[in-house]
Amino acid sequence: MDTTQQKTTLQLDDYLDLLNLAMNIGDVKWQKEIIRKLTAAYPAVECKQPQ
Repeated sequence: MDTTQQKTTLQLDDYLDLLNLAMNIGDVKWQKEIIRKLTAAYPAVECKQPQ
């Protein structure tokens, strides 16, 4: 049996879906982590930090 590992990368839509979920459940720590990753992956996009 040949098993190969594939690296999974998240796309912008995936990050936005996760951010939406984090906002809906009120997880501010997770929101900040997702925004940090978005800012690193897409530096030209300005992200608003949760208060």
